[in-house]
Amino acid sequence: MFAFWLIVVVCNVDAERLLGAIIDDGNFILEAAFNLAVSEASKGEENPFLAKVIKTSPGDLLEAEGAICTLLDDNVLGIFGPTSQVTLHHVQVIADYLEIPQIITEPVTAQNRNWSAINLYPHHIAYSQIFASIIQVKDWKDFTIIYDGAEFLPFVDNILNIEDLDAQEHIVIQLVQLAAGDDFRYQLKSIKASGSLNYVVLCSTENLPLFLEQAQQVGIMSDEHSYIIMNPDFQTLDIDPFKHGGSNITGIRFFDPEMEDIKNFIAELNDNVKELTQGSIETAIKGNSLSLNLALLYDAVILYTSAIKAMSLEEGGNITCDAGEAWNFGSSIINFIRTIELDGLSGVIKFDENGLRSDFEVDVLEVTSHGFEKIGTWSLEDGYTEMRKFIPSVEKKGTDSMKGKHFLVLTALSAPYGMLKESSKKLEGNDRYEGFGIEIIEELAKMNEFNFTFEIQEDGVYGSLNKKTGKWSGMMARIIDGTADFAITDLTITSQRQKAVDFTSPFMNLGITILYKKPTKEPPNLFSFISPFSYEVWGYLAGAYVGVSVLLFILGRFAPEEWQNPYPCIAEPETLDNQFTLANSFWFTLGSVLTQGSEIAPIAVSTRMAGSMWWFFTLIMVSSYTANLAAFLTVESKFYAIKTIQDLASNPYNIKYGAKENGATFNFFKESDNLLYQKMYKYMEDHPELMTQTNDIGLEWVKDENKNYAFLMESTSIEYMVERNCDVSQVGGLLDSKGYGIAMKKNSPYRQPMSESILQMQEQGTITRMKDKWWKEKRGGGACSDDDTSSGDAQPLVLANVGGVFIVLVAGSSLAVVCAFFEMMVDVWMISRREKVSFKEELIAELKFIFSFSGDVKPVRHRESTGSGSKGSKKDEEEESQKIDLDPAPTPRSERSSHSRHTSHSRRQSNAKQLAAMRKYSKDIHT
Repeated sequence: MFAFWLIVVVCNVDAERLLGAIIDDGNFILEAAFNLAVSEASKGEENPFLAKVIKTSPGDLLEAEGAICTLLDDNVLGIFGPTSQVTLHHVQVIADYLEIPQIITEPVTAQNRNWSAINLYPHHIAYSQIFASIIQVKDWKDFTIIYDGAEFLPFVDNILNIEDLDAQEHIVIQLVQLAAGDDFRYQLKSIKASGSLNYVVLCSTENLPLFLEQAQQVGIMSDEHSYIIMNPDFQTLDIDPFKHGGSNITGIRFFDPEMEDIKNFIAELNDNVKELTQGSIETAIKGNSLSLNLALLYDAVILYTSAIKAMSLEEGGNITCDAGEAWNFGSSIINFIRTIELDGLSGVIKFDENGLRSDFEVDVLEVTSHGFEKIGTWSLEDGYTEMRKFIPSVEKKGTDSMKGKHFLVLTALSAPYGMLKESSKKLEGNDRYEGFGIEIIEELAKMNEFNFTFEIQEDGVYGSLNKKTGKWSGMMARIIDGTADFAITDLTITSQRQKAVDFTSPFMNLGITILYKKPTKEPPNLFSFISPFSYEVWGYLAGAYVGVSVLLFILGRFAPEEWQNPYPCIAEPETLDNQFTLANSFWFTLGSVLTQGSEIAPIAVSTRMAGSMWWFFTLIMVSSYTANLAAFLTVESKFYAIKTIQDLASNPYNIKYGAKENGATFNFFKESDNLLYQKMYKYMEDHPELMTQTNDIGLEWVKDENKNYAFLMESTSIEYMVERNCDVSQVGGLLDSKGYGIAMKKNSPYRQPMSESILQMQEQGTITRMKDKWWKEKRGGGACSDDDTSSGDAQPLVLANVGGVFIVLVAGSSLAVVCAFFEMMVDVWMISRREKVSFKEELIAELKFIFSFSGDVKPVRHRESTGSGSKGSKKDEEEESQKIDLDPAPTPRSERSSHSRHTSHSRRQSNAKQLAAMRKYSKDIHT
């Protein structure tokens, strides 16, 4: 409201007519409007009107009285104003006493028809009839009138009497006065609690935007709520924050801002303000922000000067405040003005028989997504005429369905989904909360362009169905009855809840698992050196050792090169020795395993091949053993009381366990048809003292060393606790798969856009980043991330880890066998050729010796060809060999000591000399 005094004064100064105004100090817009109106009224006049402005302090009676007396001394023709209710009545008394015409542009509810005043503001009885007619068309049976101050009550007169129009209809009307100041939330919450959905709002232009904003915050501006705004400057409201909210908002206007006369007036008014302020104010009025007061002031000056012109008055009545005389023409001017009909900026100006402006016409507007829309008109004669039938707004599909709307979001103080923000300053509204769920809603609000207000579920109950009463509790009840729009916390999507409300796509997937104390460290094991290999590998390793040792023994017998002359000085010995006895073979392989070596060295290709494969095998196995042994010695083994849910159910260590009472985890065990889970449910049902009210209590019981307690809960909550409590850990895998979602009313049109936005956040990695932030960074997160030096206990190597080495060993050994057999065949063939004997006969003899396993001494077979020798010679050889019985059969090399080997070697050298002499003698005889 503009507070000003406007007084028009006509002075007989060379036939000049003076118009004056008393205006609040600093009100340049009102002064510019007055000057513009006076200038417009003077166009084409020989005696132009002159404007005189006196500025006073707002509401100061003495200054206002001094200003009017000053203007009366200048021979005034009439007085305009003032706007302040306090000073208006004071000036009215003076003007009425002196019969000086007074033009008023403000709502005055106690106006006498005999007053020397003309009020251009619509009469309050007619004004209230506009909105009574709109309410009747909308067929409201229950609504609340919200007003700013007691001075506005006369303007709801006809609205309060609507019930009398139809005695058969029972209409419920509530009246709520807004509190002084700028915080109306308390009254708005009371209105919301009453369940009222329709509101008639009458408050000042300054308070109207603030009122609507706080109505959004409280949650009474959704598609279920309707508003009728009685403020005549409804069209000047910035509706961008409210046009997508879904609420039906209706108001009126006295003029269309798109009219050419209005546009010209605004342009000229801005120029005058710029001139008055010397350019400090470039644009005083933008777009459609022209208020009714300015239009009425312009119309008042035009109306008054038209009457002066029509009556050809050139001077005032020479009246002063001290003279005490009345102006004779004052009442004539008043009566003449009441008969004038003028088409002004505020519409047609005419007065009824009581001098009141009760006959006027207004446009009825409605807020839509594209702005103001004219839906009808109202006039005293025709009443409310709708251009269309009243149709409730239809919710749009897609992402725009939430744009600009305001929602009430329920949450709970459950870390990390919803928490009170830590701050040294006092915080208000949504600024009080932070957390994972809070941040998700904030991100969804940005994506879908909606507003929201958080409300904490005080009892912390998420909601369960009472099967006896059929009613839900907690958050679920609030969503079902519509007192809240959304609910977000660690609220599990269950089939039972899904039947009652709608859920978005899960923003987090999880499952039930076990929270238990961290495993204790095992005492050192005296036989920990066995741990690097599994028992299976140790078994295969022993088998490989025995197998390769026996193989070398067999290959040594097969391979001709392994049969060596024991007497290097004898060119043609009777016997050959083999170093690969059974004992020597085992000793050779054992020395390789222990990387010690031995005096035995393979000679044949086959034995060398087998030995090489064994060396390669031992290289890998010893290296693997050494590496894994280091891990076992440095990584401390841990004792796990339980590792799986089966361990907990069998309870070998008498571990107590439980879950949150009547929570989703408990219901999972209750409704499961798995025998193991049914057994656990029966245990929890039989031990109600082990059930907790909150997850935090469960955590404390787990940490209590005296309780030996395990707590069943969702994996995400366990992850959060484990990050901050280094003495607990998650045990076992997930028992089920479920998700957390945002709950909303059944068949809500917001489910699709919210779900699409959540999926988009998941695809972009936004939710993952949020989880890392609130789980591992904020509020002590990451405190236990470096608690363990390794990712887990060292594990023994199994056959799958080293099986390839065994394969290489087997392949190499097989190839060595083939090679040994080939060497033997070649040697047999060469002997048969040299000695001219049958290959088959020689092969059978060789194989008989090999498989006889008679020792490491092999007699040399010297065979003459049957065609070149004589029987006598053969007989002689046999005799010679019988005579040569100088030494018993040689002892195997493996059984000799170093001393016996030396003695045997000397004896063999002596025998060799005797044998050589006998061979020489035999040769001479044959010759």
